[in-house]
Formats: sequence, structure tokens, C-alpha cells
Amino acid sequence: MASLLLLLLVSFLFLQFATFSSSSSSSSSTEIVPPIVGEGYRLISIQETPDGGLIGQLQVKQANNFYGPDIPLLQLFIKPETEHRLRVHITDAENPRWEVPYDLLPRERVPPPSSANNVEQYGVVVDDNYTTTYGELVFSYTPDPFGFLVTRKSNGDTLFDTRPDREPDRPPFGPMVFKDQYLEISTKLPAEASLYGLGDHVQPGGGFRLTPSRDRPYTQYTSDLPADTLNTALYGSHPVYMDLRNSNGSEPRAHGVLLLNSNGMDVFYEGDSLTYKVIGGVFDLYFFAGPTPLDVVEQYTSLAGFHQSKWGYENISVVEQVIENYMKADIPLDVIWNDDDHMDYHKDFTVSPENYPLDKLKSFLEKIHSLGMKYVVLTNPGISVNSTYEVYQRGMADDVFIKFDEQPYLGKLWVGPVHYPDFLNPKTVSWWEDEIRRFHDMVPIDGLWLDMNEPSNFCPGLCNFPLGDCHSWECCLVCRKINETKKWEDPPYKINVMGSKEYIGLHTIAASAFHYNGVLEYDAHSLYALSHAIATHKALSSIKGKRPFILSRSTYVGIGHYAAHWTGDNTGDWDNLKYSIPAMLNFGIFGVPMVGSDICGHYPAWSSSMEELCNRWIEVGAFYPFSRNHANLWSPRQELYLWESVAESARNALKMRYRLLPFLYTLNYEAHTTGTPIARPLFFSFPGYAESYGISTQFLLGSSLMISPVLEQGDTQVKALFPPGSWYNVFDMSECVESKGEYYTLDAPLNVINVHLYQNAILPMQQGGMITKDARTTPFSIVVSFPFGSFVDGGEARGRIFIDNDELVEMKLGNGESTLVELRATVIHGNVTLWSEVEDGEFVLSKGLIVEKVSVLGLGGSGAPRDVRVNWNPISADSKIQVRSSEQRRIGRDDRGSMSMMVEISGLEIPLGNNFIITLNMPES
Repeated sequence: MASLLLLLLVSFLFLQFATFSSSSSSSSSTEIVPPIVGEGYRLISIQETPDGGLIGQLQVKQANNFYGPDIPLLQLFIKPETEHRLRVHITDAENPRWEVPYDLLPRERVPPPSSANNVEQYGVVVDDNYTTTYGELVFSYTPDPFGFLVTRKSNGDTLFDTRPDREPDRPPFGPMVFKDQYLEISTKLPAEASLYGLGDHVQPGGGFRLTPSRDRPYTQYTSDLPADTLNTALYGSHPVYMDLRNSNGSEPRAHGVLLLNSNGMDVFYEGDSLTYKVIGGVFDLYFFAGPTPLDVVEQYTSLAGFHQSKWGYENISVVEQVIENYMKADIPLDVIWNDDDHMDYHKDFTVSPENYPLDKLKSFLEKIHSLGMKYVVLTNPGISVNSTYEVYQRGMADDVFIKFDEQPYLGKLWVGPVHYPDFLNPKTVSWWEDEIRRFHDMVPIDGLWLDMNEPSNFCPGLCNFPLGDCHSWECCLVCRKINETKKWEDPPYKINVMGSKEYIGLHTIAASAFHYNGVLEYDAHSLYALSHAIATHKALSSIKGKRPFILSRSTYVGIGHYAAHWTGDNTGDWDNLKYSIPAMLNFGIFGVPMVGSDICGHYPAWSSSMEELCNRWIEVGAFYPFSRNHANLWSPRQELYLWESVAESARNALKMRYRLLPFLYTLNYEAHTTGTPIARPLFFSFPGYAESYGISTQFLLGSSLMISPVLEQGDTQVKALFPPGSWYNVFDMSECVESKGEYYTLDAPLNVINVHLYQNAILPMQQGGMITKDARTTPFSIVVSFPFGSFVDGGEARGRIFIDNDELVEMKLGNGESTLVELRATVIHGNVTLWSEVEDGEFVLSKGLIVEKVSVLGLGGSGAPRDVRVNWNPISADSKIQVRSSEQRRIGRDDRGSMSMMVEISGLEIPLGNNFIITLNMPES
């Protein structure tokens, strides 16, 4: 539920709080701040630590008061954490400072700040240009002014260089700045660097690669703004970027950089430099060596941790009709979602007795659960301040809410006046689990949807109860500007909150409200969603004893371990369809693999092209890792069966998704175990192909399945980039695009989505179904792809299948309820071999799953294959096994003198849980 407030009341809020900015007095409004804020620090001492790191002290060179006084003495700590990960941590040497809590994001602790009077314990400066190598990363520094470099051992590339730059031909950046409420550090960047990440944001035109700008920062501060708001911070904060470089014919290399800091910040990417401007906390920098894009994400996530809906289903009968109509239209459907329609006047953990009577709701859930369907409901973080509301009563008794001046902080959401649970408080986590348990005992939900957890607040400032009733979207509380704690509400440096340098408490909790142990909202603001998701994950795991499903709108570093994410409140128009792809790809880099956008849009665009838009959106949305159609209360109905043309597109795309479930589920397993994204940009598989670096209109699932959607109104063709190699049409495997690395124009009539499988891949498929539970019991088909016309040596094709009891809390092998099947295939001089290697096959054998069909694409030779054998046995004359071969057609190159065959072997009954081998020989053409 969403940012409707911004659409209806943004002018009201800015008028109400105009005095917040006009009356502010700070160094930024009373002084002209120079482009270089200070002279930096000098290194005064350093020594090696027993575990191979460095620890030292930095002293300010010349103090000033721009953005406040400098912190005079800093502690520097450098630690190699793995062969490919280096940490550089800088904090106050005399006083502890706020950091992301170690229990929230587990990691190695740094030494505590040391006394400034005990400098001798650190030893002396090693030399003026000290260098030390940690695995693939090399750290060096210059002492005065202090600056450091991180370089790559294998090729000498500079990955991060903070040494001040005042060259006359480029804008200057200065040395490091470290004040209580203003931290600044910069790095040089080479011309060939392509940067990605630094989200959550939308760029003009929907690009994925970051666009340099001298005056438009990538702001990190969780905010409740519509998902299509350009050039500002949105729902998530992810201060991490990937840098991919490819120049002068050298091997492409990628690395990553994370600044682990939850305070608000602006990150200025200017092409030749990148500058962090942070309003608190510490510098806690992590460098990930890569060298491939996938390596970077795996290294990052090793640190960070590893459906139909509409708001406005006004009663249970409407929901039942939706399910019935999906079934009649032959469109797969797995999950029914309720926004707050099921609630009693918007209150969490309640059911409306009029619209969702409990007996009817329970009967409905028994029915859908018997079919294998799931039911997920929404919660908002704000708890209604209502003396008759038992959830509120128990929360007050347990003292679980965020406070201001020793009283629970009062905000406003759809339900009216609210208090906000403080998920940094252990008592709140226990209370939250108890409330979810009570609700689950009443309504056996399958998951929870966490909305508005930036956290959102319709009434900024310090508020009291209203004088009377008001509409749910209005700020009906009596509020005033907070002057007592102006330091936090109006910091000296203004980050780009809400698209302008405004009061940072606008549309959220007051920055000077405080959490458990006195933690300020100013510091912990962007952590709210992470702490919320962790508490919910703990509760659902305990209550259900099964793998929990949690969907969160707001996000922070590490949340992908606990929750899926939808990209928020988008609009049903063509721009938002385009934006959905780079948003999805960004969250793959951020370690949130289960991600997608509201198909057809959350807000109505009232467009005459809505039917066409929904056709195209379900075609691409069927291949989002998280696929859900959702709209808000005021949108017209947009279920996929309402237009026959959309229903046809949905059947085509969703039925292919359900056939691909074993492939997608295996990608989910890999995401869980290694952190690799499910949806990926093209350059993840083709880092040497620079043309792919700027592509944000196509994407890969895994390493080899490419989706090329129509994204423009009225188009019946799509211009798609095909990296070099052979690409097979998944809907018609007799068709191959043979590319040297070019764009091709593909036919794409209204009900068609182009999906292509790359060479040397093995794609597991099943027969599909209307519900995942049924689809996953059907026989398997295995598709093997070789380069077009392979005969002498087609290389090795690879694939895998992971299957488990999908209700277990953990996805892992060795528990007796999971199986991993590794698949390999080769073609050498016309001899084709496909084989499997099974780990823990007993589970799959107990389920009776079989391989029924094998298709091999791209074979050279001609005619039918000879000597087809299954597990070394020739096919007998009376066997049910059938072998069929057909010629494939090629798009993109001159067909003369070359041909390729597809061989299909059907009627197999090979137990998937046993090792198998299939061989055949192709006659030479």
C-alpha cells in the first residue's frame, strides 16, 4: 500500500513544513562551503596486527568548522578477511561511534577505539609509500595527507584511490573528512569503468549502468516514494557498487566496493571520480576482488548474508471468484495475496468480521491449501493506537515501541495514529513472534508481506492526537517542528532526501526518536526493514517449522537472506515496464535474488493502451524471479483473464515459466548457497563483450536463458542484442540465432515473448501445470544445446537440478530430503554423450521422478542418429522409446554449406535419482 500520500498530499506536506527549511540555520546556509572541505589527516603511527592486518592512528592536519568540528584523532584498521575481500575501517580513536549492529549483520569485530595518550602502542609509520599484499588485493598508503590505494595483484589495476586530486584539467576532490555529522571520502576512476548498483533508484530512461553527474547524487536513505520517482532515494539503501572494466584488449575484470554505513549519504559519481558524503557513522569499506561479475556478487553476499494480488478485494467472495476465473481461463496461479482488505479497519493481525468472516475465511483456506495454493497477507509496521486493540495493549505492556522523550513516538498511517515497533529491542522481537503466532492460530497464513517499512509516516515532526476524524491518507494529527533536537532533525549537510535537500524526517519517523539502548533513528533509520524482516523470519520459522516466505518493500544490505522484494508502487505505463528490468538486475547485485515488479502496475495510468501494456508486462513478468500481478485500491480491475488477448499471453508465458520450474528452483538453490542472482544482466555471462555493458532491456535467467521482451507501445518486433554464439528459441527449438555479436530484429506479435537458450547449456524442464505443487511431480525433459552444427568438437554442455522438500527451513544437501543432479554432455566426431552424477539420490527416487524426454540441439551430421543407447543398452525394436531427428534453421548467417540437427528421444523412464548415460552417433554429412 503505498505512496498514495505523495500523489495526493505532497503539496500539503511541503506547505505545512515550509518553515523547516526556510527557518533552518546551519553551516550550509550561513557559510559558503568550499569544494575542498579540509586539509585531511596525517598518519602518525601504524603497526601490523597479529592476524596480518594493520592498525594505526590519523591526526587532523588543520581543523575547521564547515559542517561542524573535525574529529581530531582517528583509528585506522585494515584487515584481509579472505583472499578476495579486504576491509578498511576508520573511526574515532577516542570515542565509540554508531555502526551497523554486529548482531543484525554478523561480521568480524574491529578493535575498540584506543586512547590518544597511548600512541606508542601503535609503533611508527612504516615508510612514506608502504605496500602490502593480501591475496589478490594490494593495500598501500601515503601518510601526509593520508590517502590509500587498493590495487589488483594480478594486473596492477587501481581499484580505489583516495589520494587527493587537484590536477588542473579535472574538478578537484580533497582529502578525507571526518566530522561528527559529515564524513567525506573520494576515489579516482578510470575512463573505462562501468559502474552498477548504489540503489535503490530509477535513472531517466531506465538505464542499468550508472550515469555520471556532477550535481545528481545516488542518495542512500530509505524513503516512501513511488517506484518511478527519478533521481532520488527510493525504498532501499544499498551503498554498494560493481565496477567492470574492459580496455585495450585486456581481459575484463570486475570488483565491488561496499561502504557499510546505515546513515544517510549522497554518493556522487562524476565519471572520473566517486565521492561519499555521509551524515554520520564510520567508514567501513569492503573491497571485493572478483574478477568476474558473478565472483563479485558471491563475495559480497558471503558477507551480507545470503503471485496474484490487488488492494481492493473487498470481501472473501471476490477472492474466491478470482481463483475460479483464473482456473476457467487456464492460467496458472499459486498464491493469493490480500492487501489490508482482510483487516478490521486496517489493523494488523485482525480480520474484518463483515467482509472476511472467520468461518468463511478458514473454509476458503482449507480449500486452496488442499489444492497446493498459498495465502499471504499484508502487515504495516505502524500499530494502531487504540485502547480496545489487543495487539496495541500487549505492545504497550511490553514497552516495544520507538520513543521520543520517553514516550512512544506518534505517527500516522492508513489505520490512523500509530506507534512503531522497535525491532532493535529483543523484547519487541519476542512480542512480534507472539502476535504472528496468535494470528496464525486464527488464520493459517503461508507468509507475510511487509509494507511501508522504510518506515513511512504521513505526519512528520512531533505530533499529538487529532481533534477529530479524518481520511486515512490525510495527516490529521496536530504536529510541530522539533526544535529541541535540531542537530539530528536538520543536520549541517543536507542529503538529497525526497528529491530535494529537505528536512530528513519528512514522510518518516523523526530523526531524534530513539530505539533500544538509546540508538537514534538518525543512525538506524535505513535498518528498519532489515530488523523487521529478521524478526518476521525468526517468528515464521519458529511458528510454522517450514521455510518462511516474507516480502519486504524496504531493503538494506543483507535483507536477501530473510526476504524477497517487490520494487514498490509503480505506475501502469510503458516507462514503468522498462524501469522494472534494471530494478530487478540491481537487486541481484544487492544480494536480493527473489525480486520482481507489480505486473501491469500498482497505480492506474488510465491509459487506452492498458490491454496491450498488460500483454507485454505479463510476457516479461512471467520471467521475473518473483512474479505477481498487483494493483491498488483505486485501480481498475486488471486480473489477467479480463482481456482474452492478455489471457492468451499469460497462458503462453506462465505455462513456460511453470515448465521451467526445475531450472528456476535450481537457480534459487544456487542463490541460497552462493549468492548468485537468478536474473542477471547479459555481461555476467559475457564480460568480454563490451556491447552488453549498457543493456537494460534484456536479461538472463541463470547463465544461459535470455529474455528479450517488447517494451514499446505498438511494436510487433523487438531489436535484441545477441552475444556471440548460438541461441535457440525455447518456444520453437528448431530455430537458432547464430550471432557474431550483433543486434537482430525478431518477430514479436502481441502474444509472443522471445526466450533463447545459449549453446553448451543443459536446461531441465517439466510438463508444467496450474499449480507448482502439481507441476513439480511431472516427468522431466532435458534439453542439451551445442553450437550450431557441432560435429568434431562441440565443447561440453552443463546443467544441474536441485530438488528438495520445499517446506524445509534450509535449502541444503545431506538432510535426507534433497537431491542434486549434475548433468554433462559432449559431442566429439559425431559421438554424443549425456550423463548424470547424482548426489543424495534417495529423496528423488522416493518421489518417483523420471526423465521422459531428451532433446539435443545443434548437432552436425545428417539424418537419424545411429546406435542410440540408454545406460549402455541399445533400444530394442519393441521399446516404447522413440528417436526423432529434424533439421534446424538458422537466423543470422549464410546457411550455405552448413546444417544442424535436433535429435529428440522420448518415451524414456529413467529414474532421475540414479546416475544415467545416453549415447548416440550422428552420421557425417
